[in-house]
Amino acid sequence: MTSLPAGPHPVPVDVTLVPELNGLFAPTSTEHDLGDLEVVGELPAELDGVYLRNGPNPRFGPLGSYSYPLDGDGMVHAVRLGGGRAQYANRFVETPALRAEERAGHALWSGLMTMYMPDATEVSPELAGTRKDLPDINVVRHAGRTLALAESGTPFVLSDDLSTIGRETFGGSLPAGITAHPKIDPRTGEMLVFCYGFREPFLTWSVVGPDGAVRRTPTPVAGVERPTMIHDMAITDRFVVLIVAPYYFDIGAAMSGGSLLSWRPDEGTRIALIPRDGSGPRWFTTETFWCWHLANAYDDEDGSVVVDHVAYDAPDTQDGTEHEGDDPPRLARLRLDPRTGAVRTDRSSEWRVEFPRIDDRVLGRRHDRIATVAARTEGADWADTLVVTDPGSGREAHWSAPELAIGEPVFLGDPTDPDPDHGWWGSLAVDRTADLSWFLLLPAADPAGGPVARIRIPVRVPLGLHGAWLPTGP
Repeated sequence: MTSLPAGPHPVPVDVTLVPELNGLFAPTSTEHDLGDLEVVGELPAELDGVYLRNGPNPRFGPLGSYSYPLDGDGMVHAVRLGGGRAQYANRFVETPALRAEERAGHALWSGLMTMYMPDATEVSPELAGTRKDLPDINVVRHAGRTLALAESGTPFVLSDDLSTIGRETFGGSLPAGITAHPKIDPRTGEMLVFCYGFREPFLTWSVVGPDGAVRRTPTPVAGVERPTMIHDMAITDRFVVLIVAPYYFDIGAAMSGGSLLSWRPDEGTRIALIPRDGSGPRWFTTETFWCWHLANAYDDEDGSVVVDHVAYDAPDTQDGTEHEGDDPPRLARLRLDPRTGAVRTDRSSEWRVEFPRIDDRVLGRRHDRIATVAARTEGADWADTLVVTDPGSGREAHWSAPELAIGEPVFLGDPTDPDPDHGWWGSLAVDRTADLSWFLLLPAADPAGGPVARIRIPVRVPLGLHGAWLPTGP
């Protein structure tokens, strides 16, 4: 993401007024290494690897503003499984800016919406006037490298023990960074990415080969003429899929005390199918909706492209506007016909959901189940239910635990067994009744039956965002 102009020096945020800095979200400054965790139930012998999850965790009290989930230092949490045992560890992603703040003993950069960057009187010349790296959204492994990912920024490479190795620009070929939601094609090993910016070209896409070398350098997406917020993407065998909703960056408004982001629902939502062969995008226009996360997409036999996503009537409140009367976010399916330009939208579930995930081994191809988390009651502070939906048939299974705040589900499979029923949905959950957390394992064949194993983590793991299961071995 291109650097922003510097605003006036900010004042500390009153953390008591920010829900995402309290309660289940409250950040932790402690790094742990905990072994031989208590297991309620039995760990599947087939599971050998590590589950990683990233999320915003401010090391110091924020300055000026705090906009969840875009602000906050990255903290990666690891649950290691193997030999019937479980371990837990967590580490900050030690960016140059965070190290400077640790030396100072307080925050030096403001939140994104305030746009303050320290000058050479506060930080080194190399950091003066630069924006803070925020690799706090996601974590993936590609080409043997574990990457902590930012929102259209450069990733940071982590070692096996979660120590920060350094910034990753892919040999200088992707200096502006990549999305926090790259898609790794399980058949080709390629990692497909996009990046938005505040200056032209406002949106590019790229391809990183299975060896970690960039195969396609940043390629502008024709038809995007202003800086636009785009969080996630999908792929098929033929296309990169981007949902471009009318949620625009407005630098001028932000510099004059307004919002950095502006929601323009009258302009409609567009979807780009970008051929992976490098030819120009095919654009579709539909009624306005916002989307944080896509579950998956695939090429159907009839030539259409199916896209499963979580649809909102409007963004949350990142632009400072309450959108009263909007429906809650629902799992929905788009069917795009590249021959006619037709768009069909169907609701897949009536649950109020987020964090859609599939078995990543079928990413980009037909899938028959999507796991999400849901709040059973309107106005709940976080999800208490895991829901698994077949968007084709409408069949659903769910399991609820009112005493837990359940995080994003991730599929944990046996690398030697491709049967999707021979796997588990894993999730980090915060205990609402005690100062501790759990890692849950629910069988993919019967998620409604509840966890086969609950790993007790004797510290509170703040609610966070996205993660991955990294099996041992290649």
